[in-house]
Amino acid sequence: MKSQMAEAIKSDEKVPFHRMLAFASTDTAGNLLYTTVTTFILYYYTDVFGLTVAAAGTILLAARVLDAFDAPVWGFIIDHTHTRWGQSRPYFLWMAFPFAIFFVLMFLSPDLSQSGKFWWALVTYLLFGISYTGVGTPISSILPNLSNDSDERIKLNSVRMIGGNIGYFITASFTLTFVAVLGGNNETAGWRNTAIALAIVGLALLMFAFFDTKEINTERQKSLPIMDSIRAAKSNWPWFILVIAFIFYWLGNASRSAVVVYYTQYNLGVKGFASVLNGLVMFQIIGMLLIPFLVKKFTKTHVLMFGLCLAAVGQVMISFTGKSLVALGVAWAIASVGTGISVSMPFAMLSDTVDYGEWKNGIRASGFLTAIGSSFAIKMGSGFGGWAPSMILSNAGYKAGATQTDAALSAIRFCISYLPAIFFVIGAAIMIFYGRYEKKETEIRATLAANREEVAD
Repeated sequence: MKSQMAEAIKSDEKVPFHRMLAFASTDTAGNLLYTTVTTFILYYYTDVFGLTVAAAGTILLAARVLDAFDAPVWGFIIDHTHTRWGQSRPYFLWMAFPFAIFFVLMFLSPDLSQSGKFWWALVTYLLFGISYTGVGTPISSILPNLSNDSDERIKLNSVRMIGGNIGYFITASFTLTFVAVLGGNNETAGWRNTAIALAIVGLALLMFAFFDTKEINTERQKSLPIMDSIRAAKSNWPWFILVIAFIFYWLGNASRSAVVVYYTQYNLGVKGFASVLNGLVMFQIIGMLLIPFLVKKFTKTHVLMFGLCLAAVGQVMISFTGKSLVALGVAWAIASVGTGISVSMPFAMLSDTVDYGEWKNGIRASGFLTAIGSSFAIKMGSGFGGWAPSMILSNAGYKAGATQTDAALSAIRFCISYLPAIFFVIGAAIMIFYGRYEKKETEIRATLAANREEVAD
Protein backbone atom coordinates (compact mmCIF):
# COMPACT_ATOMS: atom_id res chain seq x y z
CA MET A 1 0.00 0.00 0.00
CA LYS A 2 2.82 2.36 0.88
CA SER A 3 4.55 1.80 -2.44
CA GLN A 4 1.37 2.60 -4.34
CA MET A 5 0.80 5.71 -2.24
CA ALA A 6 4.37 6.88 -2.65
CA GLU A 7 3.98 6.58 -6.39
CA ALA A 8 0.83 8.68 -6.34
CA ILE A 9 2.41 11.37 -4.20
CA LYS A 10 5.21 11.93 -6.72
CA SER A 11 3.33 14.74 -8.39
CA ASP A 12 6.41 15.89 -10.26
CA GLU A 13 7.08 12.49 -11.84
CA LYS A 14 7.29 12.73 -15.63
CA VAL A 15 5.05 10.58 -17.81
CA PRO A 16 7.12 8.60 -20.35
CA PHE A 17 6.58 9.72 -23.95
CA HIS A 18 5.49 6.24 -25.03
CA ARG A 19 2.66 6.47 -22.50
CA MET A 20 1.72 9.87 -23.88
CA LEU A 21 1.53 8.29 -27.34
CA ALA A 22 -0.63 5.49 -25.95
CA PHE A 23 -3.00 8.07 -24.46
CA ALA A 24 -3.04 10.03 -27.74
CA SER A 25 -3.95 6.88 -29.65
CA THR A 26 -7.31 6.80 -27.87
CA ASP A 27 -8.40 10.06 -29.51
CA THR A 28 -6.87 9.06 -32.84
CA ALA A 29 -9.03 5.92 -32.80
CA GLY A 30 -12.09 7.83 -31.63
CA ASN A 31 -11.87 10.52 -34.30
CA LEU A 32 -10.91 8.07 -37.02
CA LEU A 33 -14.27 6.35 -36.67
CA TYR A 34 -16.50 9.06 -35.17
CA THR A 35 -15.50 11.79 -37.64
CA THR A 36 -16.20 9.41 -40.52
CA VAL A 37 -19.73 9.10 -39.19
CA THR A 38 -20.35 12.77 -38.41
CA THR A 39 -18.92 13.90 -41.75
CA PHE A 40 -20.38 11.36 -44.16
CA ILE A 41 -23.27 9.47 -42.58
CA LEU A 42 -26.05 11.69 -43.96
CA TYR A 43 -24.67 11.33 -47.50
CA TYR A 44 -24.22 7.58 -47.02
CA TYR A 45 -27.76 7.09 -45.72
CA THR A 46 -29.41 9.02 -48.57
CA ASP A 47 -27.17 8.42 -51.59
CA VAL A 48 -25.76 4.94 -50.87
CA PHE A 49 -28.06 3.09 -48.46
CA GLY A 50 -31.18 4.55 -50.07
CA LEU A 51 -33.00 6.21 -47.18
CA THR A 52 -35.08 9.33 -47.68
CA VAL A 53 -33.76 12.59 -46.31
CA ALA A 54 -36.64 12.73 -43.84
CA ALA A 55 -35.89 9.23 -42.55
CA ALA A 56 -32.17 9.99 -42.23
CA GLY A 57 -32.90 13.25 -40.39
CA THR A 58 -35.20 11.45 -37.95
CA ILE A 59 -32.45 8.94 -37.17
CA LEU A 60 -29.83 11.62 -36.56
CA LEU A 61 -32.17 13.69 -34.36
CA ALA A 62 -33.21 10.72 -32.22
CA ALA A 63 -29.58 9.72 -31.70
CA ARG A 64 -28.59 13.27 -30.76
CA VAL A 65 -31.21 13.44 -28.02
CA LEU A 66 -30.17 10.09 -26.57
CA ASP A 67 -26.44 10.76 -26.89
CA ALA A 68 -26.66 13.94 -24.84
CA PHE A 69 -27.85 12.01 -21.80
CA ASP A 70 -25.92 8.74 -21.96
CA ALA A 71 -22.72 10.59 -20.95
CA PRO A 72 -23.58 10.86 -17.23
CA VAL A 73 -24.66 7.21 -17.28
CA TRP A 74 -21.20 6.23 -18.51
CA GLY A 75 -19.73 8.50 -15.87
CA PHE A 76 -21.66 6.65 -13.15
CA ILE A 77 -20.52 3.31 -14.60
CA ILE A 78 -16.87 4.35 -14.55
CA ASP A 79 -17.12 5.74 -11.02
CA HIS A 80 -18.54 2.35 -10.01
CA THR A 81 -15.61 0.47 -11.58
CA HIS A 82 -12.67 -0.86 -9.58
CA THR A 83 -10.27 -3.32 -11.26
CA ARG A 84 -6.61 -4.26 -11.11
CA TRP A 85 -6.14 -2.20 -14.30
CA GLY A 86 -7.66 0.91 -12.78
CA GLN A 87 -10.97 2.67 -13.16
CA SER A 88 -11.00 4.02 -16.74
CA ARG A 89 -8.29 2.07 -18.54
CA PRO A 90 -10.18 -1.27 -18.80
CA TYR A 91 -12.83 0.36 -20.98
CA PHE A 92 -10.28 0.79 -23.77
CA LEU A 93 -10.26 -3.02 -23.86
CA TRP A 94 -13.90 -3.72 -23.10
CA MET A 95 -15.41 -1.13 -25.49
CA ALA A 96 -12.92 -1.41 -28.38
CA PHE A 97 -14.68 -4.37 -29.98
CA PRO A 98 -18.29 -3.03 -29.72
CA PHE A 99 -17.06 0.34 -31.00
CA ALA A 100 -15.44 -1.25 -34.07
CA ILE A 101 -18.26 -3.75 -34.72
CA PHE A 102 -21.12 -1.23 -34.59
CA PHE A 103 -19.12 1.08 -36.86
CA VAL A 104 -18.84 -1.65 -39.50
CA LEU A 105 -22.51 -2.62 -39.13
CA MET A 106 -23.58 0.96 -39.97
CA PHE A 107 -21.89 0.70 -43.36
CA LEU A 108 -22.80 -2.93 -44.09
CA SER A 109 -25.71 -2.02 -46.43
CA PRO A 110 -27.89 -5.14 -46.07
CA ASP A 111 -30.53 -5.66 -48.75
CA LEU A 112 -33.70 -4.80 -46.84
CA SER A 113 -37.04 -3.10 -47.40
CA GLN A 114 -37.31 0.63 -46.78
CA SER A 115 -38.75 -0.06 -43.34
CA GLY A 116 -36.02 -2.60 -42.65
CA LYS A 117 -33.33 -0.16 -43.73
CA PHE A 118 -34.74 2.52 -41.44
CA TRP A 119 -34.65 0.29 -38.38
CA TRP A 120 -31.24 -1.13 -39.28
CA ALA A 121 -29.83 2.38 -39.59
CA LEU A 122 -31.52 3.64 -36.43
CA VAL A 123 -30.43 0.74 -34.23
CA THR A 124 -26.83 0.56 -35.50
CA TYR A 125 -26.41 4.35 -35.31
CA LEU A 126 -27.73 4.46 -31.74
CA LEU A 127 -25.53 1.54 -30.65
CA PHE A 128 -22.48 3.13 -32.27
CA GLY A 129 -23.20 6.43 -30.48
CA ILE A 130 -23.52 4.67 -27.13
CA SER A 131 -20.32 2.70 -27.71
CA TYR A 132 -18.50 5.89 -28.74
CA THR A 133 -19.45 7.51 -25.44
CA GLY A 134 -18.21 4.33 -23.75
CA VAL A 135 -14.83 4.97 -25.38
CA GLY A 136 -14.81 8.77 -25.14
CA THR A 137 -15.76 9.07 -21.47
CA PRO A 138 -12.77 7.07 -20.11
CA ILE A 139 -10.46 9.06 -22.42
CA SER A 140 -11.33 12.13 -20.35
CA SER A 141 -11.84 10.46 -16.97
CA ILE A 142 -8.44 8.72 -17.03
CA LEU A 143 -6.47 11.98 -17.31
CA PRO A 144 -6.65 12.94 -13.60
CA ASN A 145 -5.23 9.49 -12.84
CA LEU A 146 -2.36 9.51 -15.32
CA SER A 147 -0.48 12.21 -13.40
CA ASN A 148 -0.98 14.41 -10.35
CA ASP A 149 1.09 17.20 -11.89
CA SER A 150 -0.91 19.94 -13.62
CA ASP A 151 1.82 20.63 -16.19
CA GLU A 152 2.09 16.94 -17.05
CA ARG A 153 -1.67 16.77 -17.48
CA ILE A 154 -1.53 19.67 -19.92
CA LYS A 155 1.21 17.92 -21.91
CA LEU A 156 -0.75 14.69 -21.92
CA ASN A 157 -3.88 16.47 -23.08
CA SER A 158 -2.01 18.40 -25.79
CA VAL A 159 -0.52 15.18 -27.19
CA ARG A 160 -3.95 13.57 -27.01
CA MET A 161 -5.57 16.42 -28.96
CA ILE A 162 -2.86 16.23 -31.63
CA GLY A 163 -3.60 12.52 -31.92
CA GLY A 164 -7.27 13.33 -32.32
CA ASN A 165 -6.51 15.85 -35.05
CA ILE A 166 -4.48 13.25 -36.93
CA GLY A 167 -7.47 10.91 -36.83
CA TYR A 168 -9.74 13.74 -37.98
CA PHE A 169 -7.42 14.75 -40.82
CA ILE A 170 -7.09 11.21 -42.17
CA THR A 171 -10.80 10.50 -42.33
CA ALA A 172 -11.94 14.00 -43.39
CA SER A 173 -9.37 14.20 -46.19
CA PHE A 174 -9.08 10.64 -47.50
CA THR A 175 -12.28 8.68 -46.79
CA LEU A 176 -13.77 9.33 -50.23
CA THR A 177 -10.49 8.24 -51.81
CA PHE A 178 -10.51 5.06 -49.74
CA VAL A 179 -14.08 4.36 -50.86
CA ALA A 180 -13.15 4.77 -54.53
CA VAL A 181 -10.02 2.60 -54.27
CA LEU A 182 -11.52 -0.18 -52.13
CA GLY A 183 -14.83 -0.30 -53.97
CA GLY A 184 -13.89 0.25 -57.60
CA ASN A 185 -17.17 0.85 -59.39
CA ASN A 186 -19.22 -0.43 -56.46
CA GLU A 187 -19.71 2.43 -53.99
CA THR A 188 -21.59 0.23 -51.53
CA ALA A 189 -18.68 -2.20 -51.35
CA GLY A 190 -16.28 0.73 -51.08
CA TRP A 191 -17.98 2.10 -47.98
CA ARG A 192 -18.21 -1.37 -46.41
CA ASN A 193 -14.53 -2.15 -47.06
CA THR A 194 -13.43 1.29 -45.87
CA ALA A 195 -15.40 0.83 -42.65
CA ILE A 196 -13.75 -2.54 -42.05
CA ALA A 197 -10.26 -1.10 -42.65
CA LEU A 198 -10.82 1.91 -40.38
CA ALA A 199 -12.37 -0.30 -37.69
CA ILE A 200 -9.31 -2.57 -37.65
CA VAL A 201 -6.98 0.42 -37.28
CA GLY A 202 -9.17 1.92 -34.53
CA LEU A 203 -9.28 -1.39 -32.67
CA ALA A 204 -5.48 -1.73 -32.82
CA LEU A 205 -5.00 1.81 -31.49
CA LEU A 206 -7.32 1.19 -28.54
CA MET A 207 -5.48 -2.04 -27.75
CA PHE A 208 -2.20 -0.09 -27.74
CA ALA A 209 -3.78 2.42 -25.35
CA PHE A 210 -4.98 -0.30 -23.00
CA PHE A 211 -1.67 -2.12 -22.80
CA ASP A 212 0.58 0.97 -22.46
CA THR A 213 -1.34 3.42 -20.27
CA LYS A 214 -1.03 3.21 -16.49
CA GLU A 215 -3.31 4.68 -13.85
CA ILE A 216 -2.03 6.07 -10.57
CA ASN A 217 -4.17 7.12 -7.58
CA THR A 218 -5.52 3.56 -7.64
CA GLU A 219 -5.61 3.46 -3.86
CA ARG A 220 -8.26 6.21 -3.95
CA GLN A 221 -10.29 4.58 -6.70
CA LYS A 222 -13.30 2.79 -5.28
CA SER A 223 -16.78 1.99 -6.44
CA LEU A 224 -18.90 5.07 -5.89
CA PRO A 225 -22.67 5.00 -5.35
CA ILE A 226 -24.54 7.15 -7.86
CA MET A 227 -25.50 9.73 -5.24
CA ASP A 228 -21.86 10.10 -4.20
CA SER A 229 -20.92 10.81 -7.81
CA ILE A 230 -23.56 13.53 -7.94
CA ARG A 231 -22.42 14.95 -4.58
CA ALA A 232 -18.94 15.41 -6.07
CA ALA A 233 -20.44 18.28 -8.08
CA LYS A 234 -21.87 19.98 -4.98
CA SER A 235 -20.41 23.48 -4.65
CA ASN A 236 -17.83 22.56 -7.31
CA TRP A 237 -18.16 25.97 -8.90
CA PRO A 238 -15.01 25.75 -11.10
CA TRP A 239 -16.51 22.61 -12.64
CA PHE A 240 -19.84 24.33 -13.37
CA ILE A 241 -18.07 27.36 -14.87
CA LEU A 242 -15.84 25.21 -17.07
CA VAL A 243 -18.71 23.02 -18.31
CA ILE A 244 -20.82 26.03 -19.30
CA ALA A 245 -17.88 27.70 -21.05
CA PHE A 246 -17.09 24.45 -22.88
CA ILE A 247 -20.69 24.18 -24.08
CA PHE A 248 -20.37 27.66 -25.59
CA TYR A 249 -17.12 26.62 -27.30
CA TRP A 250 -18.92 23.71 -28.96
CA LEU A 251 -21.84 25.96 -29.87
CA GLY A 252 -19.39 28.18 -31.75
CA ASN A 253 -17.41 25.37 -33.31
CA ALA A 254 -20.49 23.46 -34.49
CA SER A 255 -22.20 26.57 -35.88
CA ARG A 256 -19.15 27.54 -37.95
CA SER A 257 -18.67 23.99 -39.26
CA ALA A 258 -22.34 23.48 -40.12
CA VAL A 259 -22.42 26.20 -42.80
CA VAL A 260 -19.01 25.79 -44.47
CA VAL A 261 -20.42 24.05 -47.55
CA TYR A 262 -23.32 26.52 -47.78
CA TYR A 263 -20.93 29.48 -47.69
CA THR A 264 -18.48 28.13 -50.27
CA GLN A 265 -21.25 26.98 -52.60
CA TYR A 266 -23.73 29.86 -52.47
CA ASN A 267 -21.75 32.89 -51.31
CA LEU A 268 -18.48 32.13 -53.11
CA GLY A 269 -19.60 29.81 -55.90
CA VAL A 270 -16.66 27.47 -55.19
CA LYS A 271 -18.15 24.48 -53.39
CA GLY A 272 -14.92 22.49 -53.50
CA PHE A 273 -13.14 25.08 -51.35
CA ALA A 274 -14.98 23.59 -48.38
CA SER A 275 -12.48 20.70 -48.45
CA VAL A 276 -9.62 23.21 -48.26
CA LEU A 277 -11.18 24.86 -45.21
CA ASN A 278 -11.65 21.44 -43.59
CA GLY A 279 -7.95 20.80 -44.15
CA LEU A 280 -7.01 24.15 -42.63
CA VAL A 281 -8.61 23.03 -39.39
CA MET A 282 -5.28 21.26 -38.86
CA PHE A 283 -3.97 24.69 -37.81
CA GLN A 284 -5.51 23.70 -34.49
CA ILE A 285 -2.33 21.73 -33.89
CA ILE A 286 -0.38 25.00 -33.72
CA GLY A 287 -2.65 26.18 -30.92
CA MET A 288 -2.27 22.85 -29.14
CA LEU A 289 1.51 22.97 -29.39
CA LEU A 290 1.52 26.49 -27.96
CA ILE A 291 -0.38 25.52 -24.82
CA PRO A 292 2.53 24.09 -22.75
CA PHE A 293 4.48 27.30 -23.40
CA LEU A 294 1.56 29.65 -22.76
CA VAL A 295 0.64 28.11 -19.41
CA LYS A 296 4.17 28.73 -18.15
CA LYS A 297 3.69 32.46 -18.71
CA PHE A 298 -0.03 32.91 -18.05
CA THR A 299 -2.78 31.31 -15.99
CA LYS A 300 -4.82 28.54 -17.58
CA THR A 301 -7.88 30.76 -17.29
CA HIS A 302 -6.24 33.47 -19.38
CA VAL A 303 -4.90 30.97 -21.93
CA LEU A 304 -8.40 29.58 -22.50
CA MET A 305 -9.88 33.06 -22.72
CA PHE A 306 -7.17 34.02 -25.23
CA GLY A 307 -7.97 30.99 -27.36
CA LEU A 308 -11.69 31.76 -27.42
CA CYS A 309 -11.08 35.43 -28.25
CA LEU A 310 -8.61 34.53 -31.02
CA ALA A 311 -11.19 32.17 -32.50
CA ALA A 312 -13.78 34.96 -32.35
CA VAL A 313 -11.41 37.39 -34.11
CA GLY A 314 -10.79 34.89 -36.90
CA GLN A 315 -14.51 34.33 -37.39
CA VAL A 316 -15.27 38.07 -37.52
CA MET A 317 -12.47 38.52 -40.09
CA ILE A 318 -14.38 36.20 -42.43
CA SER A 319 -17.09 38.82 -42.89
CA PHE A 320 -14.47 41.16 -44.40
CA THR A 321 -12.82 38.68 -46.80
CA GLY A 322 -15.33 39.18 -49.63
CA LYS A 323 -14.64 36.81 -52.53
CA SER A 324 -10.96 36.34 -51.72
CA LEU A 325 -10.24 32.66 -51.08
CA VAL A 326 -6.77 33.47 -49.77
CA ALA A 327 -8.11 35.95 -47.22
CA LEU A 328 -10.80 33.47 -46.21
CA GLY A 329 -8.18 30.77 -45.74
CA VAL A 330 -6.07 33.06 -43.55
CA ALA A 331 -9.04 34.06 -41.40
CA TRP A 332 -10.14 30.43 -41.06
CA ALA A 333 -6.59 29.37 -40.10
CA ILE A 334 -6.39 32.10 -37.41
CA ALA A 335 -9.72 30.98 -35.99
CA SER A 336 -8.51 27.36 -36.05
CA VAL A 337 -5.43 28.22 -33.99
CA GLY A 338 -7.82 29.74 -31.45
CA THR A 339 -10.14 26.72 -31.49
CA GLY A 340 -7.11 24.46 -31.06
CA ILE A 341 -6.35 26.18 -27.76
CA SER A 342 -10.01 26.40 -26.77
CA VAL A 343 -10.85 22.75 -27.37
CA SER A 344 -7.74 21.46 -25.57
CA MET A 345 -7.64 23.50 -22.37
CA PRO A 346 -10.98 22.40 -20.83
CA PHE A 347 -10.04 18.72 -21.02
CA ALA A 348 -6.89 19.39 -18.99
CA MET A 349 -8.66 21.78 -16.62
CA LEU A 350 -11.39 19.23 -15.90
CA SER A 351 -8.74 17.22 -14.06
CA ASP A 352 -8.23 20.19 -11.74
CA THR A 353 -11.96 20.34 -11.03
CA VAL A 354 -11.87 16.64 -10.09
CA ASP A 355 -9.19 17.55 -7.53
CA TYR A 356 -11.34 20.47 -6.35
CA GLY A 357 -14.33 18.15 -5.89
CA GLU A 358 -12.24 15.74 -3.81
CA TRP A 359 -10.88 18.63 -1.73
CA LYS A 360 -14.30 20.23 -1.27
CA ASN A 361 -16.50 17.17 -0.81
CA GLY A 362 -14.11 14.30 -0.06
CA ILE A 363 -15.30 12.44 -3.18
CA ARG A 364 -13.15 11.78 -6.26
CA ALA A 365 -15.73 11.20 -9.03
CA SER A 366 -13.50 11.32 -12.11
CA GLY A 367 -16.02 9.49 -14.29
CA PHE A 368 -19.10 11.59 -13.61
CA LEU A 369 -17.40 14.98 -13.56
CA THR A 370 -15.40 14.40 -16.75
CA ALA A 371 -18.32 12.72 -18.54
CA ILE A 372 -20.53 15.77 -18.03
CA GLY A 373 -17.61 18.11 -18.66
CA SER A 374 -16.61 16.46 -21.93
CA SER A 375 -19.13 14.16 -23.62
CA PHE A 376 -22.27 15.93 -22.41
CA ALA A 377 -20.84 19.39 -23.19
CA ILE A 378 -19.73 18.26 -26.66
CA LYS A 379 -23.08 16.74 -27.56
CA MET A 380 -25.23 19.52 -26.15
CA GLY A 381 -23.08 22.24 -27.70
CA SER A 382 -22.76 20.45 -31.04
CA GLY A 383 -26.47 19.64 -31.14
CA PHE A 384 -27.69 23.16 -30.55
CA GLY A 385 -24.74 24.59 -32.51
CA GLY A 386 -25.96 22.72 -35.57
CA TRP A 387 -29.59 23.53 -34.89
CA ALA A 388 -29.13 27.32 -34.51
CA PRO A 389 -27.85 27.96 -38.07
CA SER A 390 -30.57 25.76 -39.55
CA MET A 391 -33.24 27.86 -37.86
CA ILE A 392 -31.60 31.12 -38.95
CA LEU A 393 -31.32 29.93 -42.58
CA SER A 394 -34.88 28.64 -42.56
CA ASN A 395 -36.25 31.98 -41.33
CA ALA A 396 -34.14 33.80 -43.94
CA GLY A 397 -35.81 31.83 -46.74
CA TYR A 398 -32.99 29.43 -47.66
CA LYS A 399 -33.97 26.96 -50.42
CA ALA A 400 -31.76 23.93 -51.07
CA GLY A 401 -30.23 23.86 -54.55
CA ALA A 402 -31.80 27.17 -55.57
CA THR A 403 -30.39 30.63 -56.25
CA GLN A 404 -30.41 32.21 -52.82
CA THR A 405 -31.96 35.57 -51.98
CA ASP A 406 -29.87 38.38 -50.53
CA ALA A 407 -31.46 37.68 -47.16
CA ALA A 408 -30.44 34.02 -47.30
CA LEU A 409 -26.88 34.89 -48.36
CA SER A 410 -26.61 37.38 -45.51
CA ALA A 411 -27.87 34.75 -43.08
CA ILE A 412 -25.24 32.26 -44.30
CA ARG A 413 -22.52 34.92 -43.91
CA PHE A 414 -23.75 35.74 -40.40
CA CYS A 415 -23.78 32.06 -39.40
CA ILE A 416 -20.20 31.43 -40.50
CA SER A 417 -18.84 34.66 -39.08
CA TYR A 418 -20.63 36.52 -36.31
CA LEU A 419 -22.72 33.70 -34.83
CA PRO A 420 -19.75 31.51 -33.77
CA ALA A 421 -17.84 34.64 -32.69
CA ILE A 422 -20.70 35.54 -30.34
CA PHE A 423 -20.64 32.06 -28.80
CA PHE A 424 -16.85 32.16 -28.39
CA VAL A 425 -16.94 35.59 -26.70
CA ILE A 426 -19.66 34.46 -24.28
CA GLY A 427 -17.52 31.44 -23.39
CA ALA A 428 -14.53 33.70 -22.73
CA ALA A 429 -16.63 36.02 -20.57
CA ILE A 430 -17.85 33.09 -18.47
CA MET A 431 -14.25 32.05 -17.80
CA ILE A 432 -13.62 35.35 -16.00
CA PHE A 433 -15.23 33.74 -12.94
CA TYR A 434 -12.85 30.74 -13.02
CA GLY A 435 -9.67 32.61 -12.13
CA ARG A 436 -10.35 32.88 -8.40
CA TYR A 437 -10.55 29.08 -8.15
CA GLU A 438 -7.39 28.47 -10.16
CA LYS A 439 -5.46 30.46 -7.54
CA LYS A 440 -6.34 27.76 -4.99
CA GLU A 441 -4.94 24.83 -7.00
CA THR A 442 -1.51 24.77 -5.34
CA GLU A 443 -3.11 24.75 -1.91
CA ILE A 444 -5.56 22.05 -2.97
CA ARG A 445 -2.85 19.77 -4.37
CA ALA A 446 -0.77 20.20 -1.22
CA THR A 447 -3.75 19.32 0.98
CA LEU A 448 -4.59 16.24 -1.08
CA ALA A 449 -0.95 15.11 -1.02
CA ALA A 450 -0.89 15.49 2.76
CA ASN A 451 -4.06 13.44 3.02
CA ARG A 452 -2.49 10.70 0.91
CA GLU A 453 0.57 10.66 3.13
CA GLU A 454 -1.67 10.21 6.18
CA VAL A 455 -3.39 7.26 4.48
CA ALA A 456 0.00 5.79 3.57
CA ASP A 457 1.17 6.07 7.18
